[in-house]
Amino acid sequence: MGKQATLQSNKLPTIEDAKFALDFNIQNEIKASAWANQGESAINDVSVTVPTCICLDLEDLKCFEAVERQYEHWGVIFHNSLAIQPSNPAFPSYSGLTVLMGAPKSGFLEATFLRPVNSVSAFVTSSQRLVLSAYNSDRQLLGQAALPSANLANSDSAISPNTLLSINVNNIYSVTFCAFDGQFTLDNFRFCL
Repeated sequence: MGKQATLQSNKLPTIEDAKFALDFNIQNEIKASAWANQGESAINDVSVTVPTCICLDLEDLKCFEAVERQYEHWGVIFHNSLAIQPSNPAFPSYSGLTVLMGAPKSGFLEATFLRPVNSVSAFVTSSQRLVLSAYNSDRQLLGQAALPSANLANSDSAISPNTLLSINVNNIYSVTFCAFDGQFTLDNFRFCL
């Protein structure tokens, strides 16, 4: 299991809160595939009375597929995102074979939510310091979390690969992942309403 890295302001809930624990014991979690079947309901059809979390199943994506609107029916659209199955052992996946990578513009990935969310997390592996930023509907910064340095596998990094990076704040409409002049991968991308 990966370690967590968060940079939290004293105004924000922390990852140690019970509903955001590393083992993700969240009762209302939906494992969301890229393409909706007739029997699946999209997030807009879900009656949200308690925190509901969506964890994206990336395994339906093809290697080197540009990822944009595949999860729109679950409430999220990606920008500058590519599905890959890493051949470089420095970037292992957390679960399964497929991860997301910021591309074609390296070092940047954005996710926009169709309705506001209160938590976003992913297991990240990066060649540089990585910053997760959350924004409201007016693109005002709500908060940030950071992976302080590279955490590639088989390196001398003190941080293990696939470290949990998360942000917990109300009314998130978009998030960005930025590794300045670096490469990174995301796995188990999760957001909670």
